[in-house]
Amino acid sequence: MQGVAQAGADGLLVTHLPNVYYLCGFTGSTGALLVESGRVTLFTDGRYAIQSREEVRHARVRVTRGSSLAAVGEYLRKGKKARMALDPAHLSVAEKSVLRRAAGRKMRWLARGGLVEELRAVKDAQEIVRMRSAARLGCIVFEEILPLVKPGVRELELAAEIEYRMRRRGAAGPAFDTIVASGTRAALPHARPTAKRLRKNELVVLDLGAILAHYCCDLTRTVYLGRAPARIRRWYQAVEEAKAAALEALRAGVAAGEVDAAARRVLRRSRLGQYFVHSTGHGLGLEVHEEPRLARGQRKLIRAGNVVTLEPGIYVEGVGGIRLEDDVAVFSDRNEVLTSAPRRFLEL
Repeated sequence: MQGVAQAGADGLLVTHLPNVYYLCGFTGSTGALLVESGRVTLFTDGRYAIQSREEVRHARVRVTRGSSLAAVGEYLRKGKKARMALDPAHLSVAEKSVLRRAAGRKMRWLARGGLVEELRAVKDAQEIVRMRSAARLGCIVFEEILPLVKPGVRELELAAEIEYRMRRRGAAGPAFDTIVASGTRAALPHARPTAKRLRKNELVVLDLGAILAHYCCDLTRTVYLGRAPARIRRWYQAVEEAKAAALEALRAGVAAGEVDAAARRVLRRSRLGQYFVHSTGHGLGLEVHEEPRLARGQRKLIRAGNVVTLEPGIYVEGVGGIRLEDDVAVFSDRNEVLTSAPRRFLEL
């Protein structure tokens, strides 16, 4: 990788499992990938001897009897490498200690974060095909559960039904803990579902994501149980317009912070800016939060191949919240909205 060479390192140790999968196809729960010039080696333990032979591509496999990190260190101690790069964000203090002890004092470890994540941020055609399918699955499930969103149903029951239906349709599981937040709890952006029962005349935020063929979707819609008052309708329209402004600003070559700013300008004009408490969106792929971040002041440029969420929202304590979220693939000459669930204001 170019970043490794620029750092003057002899190779890169990859320990974050989504990055390991991205580089060699391994899906086990334990493994470390050592990337050297002309050689890539996966270290894993005996539980994955058969699985690694079936899955791993473009790398040789070393099955260890103990710690994979200790095996990496011992391998490096015997070789002539002196400088290895790693991402310190993906190693615990204990893991670093094991690695350093096994590799010996002569090995110098260089902190180089985000090298694989930068590669993952740009999706190829096959990855976008998978993400279309994941988005389609999420939207189908959302429309399936709409008839169940009614007074008397518990938030936990709805969340369980969403995740059950995602799995029935082929998902490996939820991309994150499903959010069902009703009434005043809808003012909590990352509310966990509770035993609270939905009631008439309140907002309900539904935020769901599925993992299909290793790739994530992320979808949020907000509905109202009953006939919404004019104030809620105005708020919903403002959030819709903020998302539309972000979509219009989103294109290859634009700074990520500009997309966020476009959504904020709309909400400020509607005197709702103070209620928008998170970023406008984030990258999406093997993980539900990836690069780029569509947040204040982000100077990183949007690139063709990025897949991002657009999810402006407002959260008013004591009243509730409204968030709308779609997944968008960026191409050199256009954008493609991958999620197609109804965006109109639904009064159930």
